[in-house]
Amino acid sequence: MKALIALELNRLAVEDISIAPPKTGEVLIRMKAAGVCHSDLSVANGTVPMPLPMVLGHEGAGVVAEVGPGVTNVKPGDHVVLSFVPACGECWFCVRKEPHLCVRCDPRGRMLDGTSRLQLRGQELGAMSQLGCLAEYAVVPAMSVMPIDRSIPFAGAALVGCAVMTGVGAVANTARVEAGATVAVFGCGGVGLAAIQGARLVGARQIIAVDLADHKLEYARRFGATDCVNAGEDPVAAVKALTGGWGVDYSFEMTGRAAVMEQAYAAARRGGSVCIVGLGRYTESMRLNALLLAGESKRILGCFYGSANFRVDMPNLLALYQAKRLDLDGLITKTYGIEQAPSAFDDLEAGRNARGLILFD
Repeated sequence: MKALIALELNRLAVEDISIAPPKTGEVLIRMKAAGVCHSDLSVANGTVPMPLPMVLGHEGAGVVAEVGPGVTNVKPGDHVVLSFVPACGECWFCVRKEPHLCVRCDPRGRMLDGTSRLQLRGQELGAMSQLGCLAEYAVVPAMSVMPIDRSIPFAGAALVGCAVMTGVGAVANTARVEAGATVAVFGCGGVGLAAIQGARLVGARQIIAVDLADHKLEYARRFGATDCVNAGEDPVAAVKALTGGWGVDYSFEMTGRAAVMEQAYAAARRGGSVCIVGLGRYTESMRLNALLLAGESKRILGCFYGSANFRVDMPNLLALYQAKRLDLDGLITKTYGIEQAPSAFDDLEAGRNARGLILFD
């Protein structure tokens, strides 16, 4: 099969690789759609350190082709969406109702038994998030698979596996934004646009979008932003001016840049909440004033995967989509074939799309 591989740092290639059948507790998926996500780029460029070579892809949907022994939650022919966190239900975090922090996800890209199903010319490959779904097929843990209604298009469903779950979840689960609140979203890529939709869904009265790219601010208006700020000037001053000088109740950072995290913190009002969603470099730190940290009484919230319970939140988000209250299709601004995947990542790095998507035959 063909797959997009990070062969080494900053070197992507589509290669023909071999894939072994699913073992106990595993499922073979024929991929139909996979999102082009900044987290994949972060693995490829070393922002998120993982051992390479690795098949990228952690946001996808497809059809069950085969199940291994012991699999009971899906069967061949089922339409499914994938979760990049397994949520085993048994580890310390899952038992404490924090399945988004499940420890069964292997950063080395190996399956639950510690082995790989993928090889390139005899060399074992990792599978990002135990999925590696930027490929024509993927062997994944059955606990990472959610069946969906056949009427739901694969393209939209794929986005719920990461961008939409993370963005809407940041608003609804992590920050718990209440109706009537004021919100600022720093970074209007796929996750940021999902957060803007989430803020609209929970009834935020003011949603301020902040980005350097005017075309992304136009996307933001389309998805529910009430105000837009180009970050090329002073975004903190602009956000405060739009909120009577106080700042917003809830500020969301989506870029992973430490300087933008500091802006998001400064744009929140005293007593407000700052939700950090973007993945920054391990070598970078966010600077905080030691006096004002207590004096301004702001809450800093880290957000991974939207603090989601995917078995509950994924069906809810898809139901909102079916009810036309959540726009998934509009997030997709360009589609590609698997052979074009490197170009899709060039477009991602250049900020050309809201969300790019790889479609498979």
